[in-house]
Amino acid sequence: MAEVTGTPEVEVRRSKRRRRTVSAYRDGERIVVLIPASMSKRDEARWVTDMVARVQRSERRRRPSDDQLMARARALNDTYFGGLARPASVRWVANQTSRWGSCTPGDRSIRLSERLQGMPSWVVDYVLVHELAHLLEAGHDDKFWAWVDRYPRAERAKGYLIGWSAASRADGAPEEDPDAVADADVHVD
Repeated sequence: MAEVTGTPEVEVRRSKRRRRTVSAYRDGERIVVLIPASMSKRDEARWVTDMVARVQRSERRRRPSDDQLMARARALNDTYFGGLARPASVRWVANQTSRWGSCTPGDRSIRLSERLQGMPSWVVDYVLVHELAHLLEAGHDDKFWAWVDRYPRAERAKGYLIGWSAASRADGAPEEDPDAVADADVHVD
């Protein structure tokens, strides 16, 4: 997903039941702002501007740039691998629909699925740790998992991704390879 830029489509919904609160959320390509029906047009304009900015700030925090992703990978490398797993590139990709991430040890590149954007940072960190481990161990043997298990939230993140995959299948998404789910849906190229 691209970072939000420019002026998004905004839908303002007035509610007679809403008295004092204003809220906003993303609904596809537009931002919906909920306001009290009694709010003046001047206050509406001010609140809409403020709430759209809040939603966009929140989205930028949840969707780090490729440079921020690389910086995070370097920090995780230092913390869990003693600096041994040095990626040459780390970036988001849109073409991974059945994997969370992939790694090509030959050119030391790591790619993360855009489906991870908006997930908790500890889940994204887990996928980064998983892919960084592939820079040291290509397969999914005991040595590989020993590296991955240095990340303290590894089991929790695997469970999160397995649950997310199961929920997406319940919504009619194509069934994924069971081995991919058991491996938290992360594979090496």
